[in-house]
Amino acid sequence: MKKIAFWGFPDPEIAADMKQLYPQAQWIDLDIDYGAPDRKILPDNYCKIIKNIINNAFNLKDELIITIGATGKEKCDSGWFAAKILQDNGFNVVETKYEKIKPQRELKISTSDLPLYDKVNLIINGITETKPVSLQACKPQFGFWGVPPNDLEVLKLFPDTTHVYGWTRCVEAGVPADIDLEMYAEPDVPTVFYAQAFCSKCQLAKYLADKYNGLYIDIDDYAGNSVKAKIEAFLKLR
Repeated sequence: MKKIAFWGFPDPEIAADMKQLYPQAQWIDLDIDYGAPDRKILPDNYCKIIKNIINNAFNLKDELIITIGATGKEKCDSGWFAAKILQDNGFNVVETKYEKIKPQRELKISTSDLPLYDKVNLIINGITETKPVSLQACKPQFGFWGVPPNDLEVLKLFPDTTHVYGWTRCVEAGVPADIDLEMYAEPDVPTVFYAQAFCSKCQLAKYLADKYNGLYIDIDDYAGNSVKAKIEAFLKLR
């Protein structure tokens, strides 16, 4: 089966056009770690999500119809650079910029009582396919701020009463470039502020963690025992 690859939050109109043109194509999120071999194109010390994009794309090159790359404020400069690198290597990359901040969709998943792992996966999958889900809202006991981590298993450390903030919340709202919503956090909700190591969002994560007396963490690839222990201690003590 031929595939359409994407990263970030593609412009919904362009994504809809591609679905009409290629209704049988399988959609692949290049941000996710599928275990593709490292092509050694990017520096060793670099954002793992961007390395996923490059490595996954090369691993799937012969199967791809087209690649849709988010290259505006809704992603990052590294996403733009990735598009250029792939284009330079013969990939058919459609660059999209989706920087609207209105209207916002209603937040149902981020504030639900689903396990945090399920919340984030539903939001990620909702970029290309929205399915109706029965959800129950809950009062936040904790918060998780940031992007979907490369190591999604770390989300299983959090209780179900954890609300989602940061860029992931913006994605559910359909406004991935809304910096004000991305920086939103609730002062009375103990929150873990996460960023992928070597990502520019570390700047926001550290600043907001200090502002709201939260826990700042960054993870390069997969969470080690020390990072997990920090999260577990924060959740237990707060």
